[in-house]
Amino acid sequence: MNSIVCLKEVPDTETRIEIRGGKIVEEGIQYVVNPYDEFALEEALKWQEKFGGKVTILCLGPERARESILKGLAMGADEVYHLADPAFLGGDAYTTARALAAAIQKLGDYDIIFCGKQAVDEDNAAVGVMLAEMLDLPHVSVVSRFEIAADGKSARAERDIEGGREVVETPLPAVVTAQKGLNEPRYPSFRGIRQARSKPFTQWTVADLGLDAGGVGAAGAKLQVMEVLPPPDRPPGRVIPGEPAEAVKELVRLLREEAKVI
Repeated sequence: MNSIVCLKEVPDTETRIEIRGGKIVEEGIQYVVNPYDEFALEEALKWQEKFGGKVTILCLGPERARESILKGLAMGADEVYHLADPAFLGGDAYTTARALAAAIQKLGDYDIIFCGKQAVDEDNAAVGVMLAEMLDLPHVSVVSRFEIAADGKSARAERDIEGGREVVETPLPAVVTAQKGLNEPRYPSFRGIRQARSKPFTQWTVADLGLDAGGVGAAGAKLQVMEVLPPPDRPPGRVIPGEPAEAVKELVRLLREEAKVI
């Protein structure tokens, strides 16, 4: 069972984000593996343990992403292909998916592609499904339970929906995007950490993939972010004095006449 896992480096969710001049200040930000991509990687490793094969990490990101990617190798992945050309950067979900699709076509020899359902930095939740479309593969998104058939040719996925659970069956190869709850990602072992830097780590440029620099990254993006703004300050709270019964009446009046929410 050869799996490809698309992995992204994102700011740590506990990092304080500062916005200056309509842009995010990158200095001082701590970066980690996207949490949903960790679920995707764990799922690939789980099925590798049952069926054999190899787990390949594919990442598009700047040079600094190398340290985050090494965590994936320490968890147990076999190799990494890093799309590290500056021309890949600054793009949107479309150009990211386009570059990843070209890399996957070059790699070949895969049975399944795992992605996180979304990256926690931009929350587009679009790359995985775009990737499936570009590769002409079936896909199942936001998966919280996953089973591969004994013959390795099909899979059964479950995902939570409003009021219930949806069950989807798909042939393989397919693209699967992982939701929280799919599994519990393992911690890298000390041995895994030591071995990570000796595993194959290949960097590819736009030219390596046979792509035009004008069609990837910021140059080929269909979406342009003009400005980033912090949320508006919340107004201060309001205390309603008086006895409970009278305070409740006043609260209801304010909600009806001022807030107009009831």
